Amino acid sequence: MSEEIAAVLIPDDIINSKIYFIRETKVMLDKDLAELYQVTTGNLNKAVERNLKRFPKDFMFQLSEKEFEILIFQFGRSSWGGNRFLPYAFTEQGVAMLSGILKSDRAISVNIQIMRIFSKLRAVFTDTLCLKLEIEEIRKKLQNQDKNIELVFSYLDELITKQENNPPRKRIGYK
Repeated sequence: MSEEIAAVLIPDDIINSKIYFIRETKVMLDKDLAELYQVTTGNLNKAVERNLKRFPKDFMFQLSEKEFEILIFQFGRSSWGGNRFLPYAFTEQGVAMLSGILKSDRAISVNIQIMRIFSKLRAVFTDTLCLKLEIEEIRKKLQNQDKNIELVFSYLDELITKQENNPPRKRIGYK
């Protein structure tokens, strides 16, 4: 399969919409991955079960009842249909590991695309973090400048009050 076909296989925004933030981690659900790879969720999970040693807890975990209810609430029952089991969530490393167990050309191409999107998300997060730090630095400088300006105004006020309170000086010299 050529690189051009792989690049336009699935629009990035569709993949982005299938990345969730659960347990403070970006993850993709088994159902969404199966849909992208064009396999059944059952077949995807069977392949994972045959290779469980490749998927430690930081690569894949099963959602709790509460987490699943929150997802159903957010996206509506119709899109989640009749799941009999709680879905599995795959972290970025778990998605990368899937590429080693799914051998179809589509799975490989989609996996490459997903990994690129995860990298873009990481870059955006890093850029955002850098921006937040720079804004905080500017805020601190502005707070210091505000204090300095207040100090200058207080000195000016003192000078003005001293000038007003001093009696006029006697002039020396010729009149």
